[in-house]
Amino acid sequence: MPHSLLINRIEKLYLEKTKRHKRREEVPNLNERLRNLMRDAIINNDIPKGTVLPPTRKLAERLNLSRSTVIKAYELLKLEGYIEASQGSGHVVRDLRAKSPELDIEETRENQYVELSAIAKSFSKNVTLINSTDDQSIAFRPGLPPLDIFPVNQWKNLSNGYWRYIKSSALSYSPSAGIELLKQNLANYLNLSRGIKCDPRQILIVSGSLQSLYLIGSVILDPGDSTIMENPTFPNVYSIFNGLRSEITGLPIDNQGIRIQDVPKKVNPKLIHVTPSCHYPEGVRMSPSRKRELLKYASDKGAYIIENDYEHEVHNYEDRQAPIFSMDNEHRTIYLSTFNRLLHPSIRIGYMVVPPQLLDATEALLKHSHRFVPPSVQVVLNQFIEKNYLHTHVKNVYQAAQQREEVFTKLFKENMEGMLQLQSRQTPSLHLVAKVKDGQSDRAIVELLAKNNVIVHSLNKCYVEGKGEQGVIMGYSSVRPPVIKRKLEDMKKILQHAIK
Repeated sequence: MPHSLLINRIEKLYLEKTKRHKRREEVPNLNERLRNLMRDAIINNDIPKGTVLPPTRKLAERLNLSRSTVIKAYELLKLEGYIEASQGSGHVVRDLRAKSPELDIEETRENQYVELSAIAKSFSKNVTLINSTDDQSIAFRPGLPPLDIFPVNQWKNLSNGYWRYIKSSALSYSPSAGIELLKQNLANYLNLSRGIKCDPRQILIVSGSLQSLYLIGSVILDPGDSTIMENPTFPNVYSIFNGLRSEITGLPIDNQGIRIQDVPKKVNPKLIHVTPSCHYPEGVRMSPSRKRELLKYASDKGAYIIENDYEHEVHNYEDRQAPIFSMDNEHRTIYLSTFNRLLHPSIRIGYMVVPPQLLDATEALLKHSHRFVPPSVQVVLNQFIEKNYLHTHVKNVYQAAQQREEVFTKLFKENMEGMLQLQSRQTPSLHLVAKVKDGQSDRAIVELLAKNNVIVHSLNKCYVEGKGEQGVIMGYSSVRPPVIKRKLEDMKKILQHAIK
């Protein structure tokens, strides 16, 4: 791309970003502002891989910035891996999908090393079920909130305050279960937002739902024990429990949720995993009667229920339904959720509410496996909740998601007619599902789109043992409307020759 065109594009983005920050009264320093807009442009392929960036002096003159500001922005982008210095060419945009070179491991004679454990082999076999997080593309990756509306300055100010007044003693080890102030505020938050009443001591702070699932599975399951889950469900859920060598029974869902009456009589589960607020990925809400049936079945079998309440702030924003946890009088339900899907994935903080009889064992395993979530993140999140910033952000996330869903749905139907069929759902969420035509492979479609910087997930991958319908799962909430339009037009061009 000629430097003159590229400078024009960056100037336009810079002016738009400046106006937006002024409206929101959140103005990061100049080098961060320039870094942010160039990073977003690289991620969204507005500045393609291999592009040679304009010289710092020329760009500084056009944007009316000091050259040192532009140099600092380039240095930040280089540190984060978005660009690289090229001798004789200046700075070049990296290929974010480029693979790292293979490790050079010399061939060794057979049996030189001991055999891997059965669990290691099991997890290695299932690792492809975990959807890749290496790619930097955003459109249309499921599981992302509207990243562009996260209140960076509020978070930064709270974080700066934490480090400004930090005592050396606070740099030591932290309680594995989480800091008390955050747990108390989370207990209040759950009571207000979900009607869950629990002792703060029952709350364990973790890095996210995957860690929660691994902890609970390790505490309750022995190899060969039975686990029931919805079919389809999160591939990560199947991967974790299959990795722990549990016997998996996948149950179909209908318009009221999981059909627990379909469990074969010979199955005696120790764990039942469900997503009752909004079934993943198809968006069905479990009816109150099905929740009661599930609780009775678990009681009869002596089993535990994992209530995975992902994105509950969005699912229950306008129509709050009672969680299974609050209907359970026998302490059989383990409730888990995460802030990674509400704030941003890199925050790495979630929580689980554990029945009293499982608390000691779960916390002991937590101490052995992870130690603790960084206290700085916990303290800042606690203040974020106390100052009511979280409440405001939930409202903003919901409104942005609703607006972007409307745009996405309209444009998807215009562009994808005859190729992909968008599915309706019962509950607000941050993703949508589209079924593919008979005879088409959704995994082939996923791979084809990924090669062109459009990220979607396979619906078939969500079925136990990959035996189910073909379709794609698309996240739209993190994508601004103009980018939605452009990326859907790209999808149309890519798929119109592949899907016949």
